[in-house]
Amino acid sequence: MFFPRVTLLVAALAVPALGADLESARQQLRAGAYEEVIQQAVEATAQNLRVEDWPLLRTRALLAVGRLPEARNVIDEALTRFPFSLRLRLLGYDVLRQNGDVEGAKTLFTEIDQFATQRSWAYRNSEDRLAIGRAALLAGADPKRVLDLFYDPVKKANPEFRDVYLETGDLALEKNDFALAGKVFGQAAQKFPDDADVQFGLARAFAPSDSDATAEALEATLEHNPNHVGARLLIADRAIDSEQYDEASRLLDEALKINPTKPEAHALRGVLANLRADAKGERESRKAALEFWPTNPAVDQLIGRKLSQKYRFAEGAARQRQALKFDPGFIPAKMQLAQDLLRLGDDEEGWQLVEQVQEADPYDVVAFNLITLRDRLAKFTTLTSEHFLLRMDPRESAIYGEEALAFLEKAHETLTKKYGLQLRQKTIVEIFPEQKDFAIRTFGLPGGAGYLGVCFGRLITANSPASRSDSPSSWQAILWHEFCHVVTLTLTKNKMPRWLSEGISVFEERQARGTWGEKMKPRYRAMILGEDLTPVSELSGAFLKPKSPAHLGFAYYESSLVVEYLIERFGIENMKAILGDLAKGVAINTAIAAHAQPIEKIDEEFAERAQALAKATGPTLDWAKPKPGDLRSDAALEEFVKNNPNNFEALMQQAAKLIRAKEWAEAKVPLQKLIELYPNQYEPDSAYALLARVHRELHEADAELAILKKLTELSAEATEAFERLIELARERQDWPEMLANAERYAGVNPLSPLPHRAKAEADEALGKKSVAIAGYRTVLQLDPLDPAEVHYRLARLLRETGDPAAKRELLLALEEAPRFRAALKLLLEMQPAERAPATPPATPAVP
Repeated sequence: MFFPRVTLLVAALAVPALGADLESARQQLRAGAYEEVIQQAVEATAQNLRVEDWPLLRTRALLAVGRLPEARNVIDEALTRFPFSLRLRLLGYDVLRQNGDVEGAKTLFTEIDQFATQRSWAYRNSEDRLAIGRAALLAGADPKRVLDLFYDPVKKANPEFRDVYLETGDLALEKNDFALAGKVFGQAAQKFPDDADVQFGLARAFAPSDSDATAEALEATLEHNPNHVGARLLIADRAIDSEQYDEASRLLDEALKINPTKPEAHALRGVLANLRADAKGERESRKAALEFWPTNPAVDQLIGRKLSQKYRFAEGAARQRQALKFDPGFIPAKMQLAQDLLRLGDDEEGWQLVEQVQEADPYDVVAFNLITLRDRLAKFTTLTSEHFLLRMDPRESAIYGEEALAFLEKAHETLTKKYGLQLRQKTIVEIFPEQKDFAIRTFGLPGGAGYLGVCFGRLITANSPASRSDSPSSWQAILWHEFCHVVTLTLTKNKMPRWLSEGISVFEERQARGTWGEKMKPRYRAMILGEDLTPVSELSGAFLKPKSPAHLGFAYYESSLVVEYLIERFGIENMKAILGDLAKGVAINTAIAAHAQPIEKIDEEFAERAQALAKATGPTLDWAKPKPGDLRSDAALEEFVKNNPNNFEALMQQAAKLIRAKEWAEAKVPLQKLIELYPNQYEPDSAYALLARVHRELHEADAELAILKKLTELSAEATEAFERLIELARERQDWPEMLANAERYAGVNPLSPLPHRAKAEADEALGKKSVAIAGYRTVLQLDPLDPAEVHYRLARLLRETGDPAAKRELLLALEEAPRFRAALKLLLEMQPAERAPATPPATPAVP
């Protein structure tokens, strides 16, 4: 009797120690001490400890270091000891698949379903409830029901259970609901700030929208787990996006030292090989990725997705088709293929695949967004020409659709001829009146507020002026820019770095019209002469992680300066030869060296050229920033200007102060000096705009007119100047000038009634009646402030042309303004002369 009692006592005393050892092992696993965890689990198994957590921990650690066959052996052996374990079966499902035993994995999955149904009473703890929920999701269960029945109750009952946050966050990521994922992982980070897996979840949630937050979360992940392979792969993924291929390769090497069999690492190596035109390396990397699971659809899906992110949609689509051969129901591949096809212009199959994804997974956010957008697109008007298929909102199409189509044909004629390209298919252009629709069509998700347009090769998507009321931009410049992408992407088979693609498009904007495209301005001058000029060899990274919207704009501008330098220095034929080499898979630096000079020399020469250009901008101005106290009061400002008479910022502030005080004549002095010293300023708040206002207040009409004209020679988006020039032209009855400025205004915002009204008035005055009639009808579609006046003018013109519709327009004018005297008078003039009443028969006399 003594020995059994001692055995029971020892066993009882061992329970707390066992629990402590398990928790220590869990912490080590999360910290990346995989070999230590494996050793502890082996020792626990040798002691015959009947706790399923040990084989679970051992298997996860083995998976983390890529020892796949050994992980399978552990699962097989553990299931003989724990035959009813759901968690072991769920992990085994993953282990067997990674080992290529898809049928064995299905058997385990079937057993999970059987046990969860027949022995539900045995699975009540948090870990088992999560396992059942995850298995239900894999079986295609409604995600909301899984949340309601499993995940949320577990979180409510056990709010300190970290796994429930990870499972819920991962579910949100699987459905592309990044906002929900960010919220869930954010809650987890408050509870478990030192948990690497939680930080990695945050990184993935922020990845599509916040580069800085992603980088911060990835840094925290590796701080808490230096061996976190997933974090290294995501960093490598981002390095590929920014064309830092050597850095990406180094990161992948590090990841493979930790886990030599990681399929995703080998797949990304295959992507790098593809981007470097290394066909052999690509085949070998793909083979390594599929070594243990030859039909793993995730490998080709990942390779294809990354190629599509590089705008190689045809190659990407081929990869997705291969993934779907391995697993026809693999949703990520089907969704990516759908987006690839839609971007290639293959709408019929693309939309069919989106429908299939939506039916299979109603909670996929991207599929839901695209299905909703398709219904809106179905209502668009489609216009066609020789080289274009243009889709627009019906109202907008009626206003400027034909003009946009003609403008696109002009861009086609100019740019295809210049670059020697013959396009074999029509280019598809879609213009969206709502920014969110543009974002969904372009990215699959809302966002992308800084984008005006995007070109995928054959397809162009763009925001219409209706979505840019707060920051007007020339829609013509946007279409010219995006069509230039069609040309260069086609020439290079989509194999060009982003800086070169954007640089050529901005450069060609300026070539087409001097007022288009990014140009030098004070902010860019300071960035060039400061520390923001990026070496040409690193320019694509400037697009991936800009510090601010201004830095992104500067990346476009700097890229265009590089292109300008290359063409002026080495000629357009060498630029075309560089594009030709890129199409063959030649690396950009090699192509530049072959047709210009080595990239190191390019970096050096370009930096000198950019700095010289910056210094030549307002060369006699003092561009130094005043100290905070230098301009703190009017007296301090005057004293500073006295001692620094050419300081740009001080002169601008002095002019602003005088304008606020309505000291108009005095304000002319600093403004005229600023223009004299810096004649090419063009921004909306430039000295030109301020001086024009001063002249107006002083009733100096000729001077105001001259300044406004100069401003419009510098800026294509100076809508306030265009409007004022229209007013002045109307006063002077200078109809050609009025037409010119109305056209300029409509080039920025064709959805405003103002330019169409001005054009119609000018055409009417010039005797172009049919053109004026069309113009007034356009005005009426834009809800003008004075519709009665427009109807009246239209009626008058229609009457002069003998059109019977004149009376209807006149009645519409009177419906809006019943006491409109001119309209009433015209109505009387339009009435036929009244006939005299007939003489009634005489009444017979009464007898």
